[in-house]
Amino acid sequence: MGAAETPRLAVKGVMIDLDGTLLDTVPDLAEAANAMLVELGRSPLPVEALKSYVGKGIQNLVWRCLSQEGEATEAAVAQAMPLFRRHYFAVNGRRTTIFPGVVAGLDRMQAMGLSLACITNKAADFTEPLLERVGLRARFRMVVSGDTLPEKKPHPLPLLHVCRSLGIEPRHALVIGDSANDVQAARAAGCPVFCVPYGYSEGRDVRDLGCDAIVSSLEEAACRLVAA
Repeated sequence: MGAAETPRLAVKGVMIDLDGTLLDTVPDLAEAANAMLVELGRSPLPVEALKSYVGKGIQNLVWRCLSQEGEATEAAVAQAMPLFRRHYFAVNGRRTTIFPGVVAGLDRMQAMGLSLACITNKAADFTEPLLERVGLRARFRMVVSGDTLPEKKPHPLPLLHVCRSLGIEPRHALVIGDSANDVQAARAAGCPVFCVPYGYSEGRDVRDLGCDAIVSSLEEAACRLVAA
């Protein structure tokens, strides 16, 4: 069944994940992670392995990198974090690309008068410069990063914060993401949720996440919506 034949979801706003949904950030994240590992005297990791570590924030990424050579300790992570941040600051956005269909999808959503927000677990120090660098920051009325609030996805707080700030009931605020974090946060907040199949999903099959629909792109997602 094509998007035009699918009953359209009535929404007032859309909350969109960053890494793996809007942007392919893995090339830069992998470069920074491997530079960190080499500086620590460890072996670099394959990009595909690092891709499955993305989604729960930088600290989780660093912890999983260090865990490849034994159990990572809090002290080891604390030592590695500033190294990763330094390397990522140097490359953030350098090889990141916008996924196909994102710009067309955002155009269509904006033309419908929908309020758009970006909700990510990436730290704000990286989120804002990255969105500016790829030319997407002005698209969003709000950006909520992993350190904006006391909790991050899969906790519902970031989603509920956006809904309250924009005056939108959660049932009228669609979440679009690529991972279990997005689905779990949406379910806990009472929001509908679509997933894209091209993202990172921490190695899980997107079909197993329990979202309301799998859409090939943000453009397809927009075609499934109607302004409430």
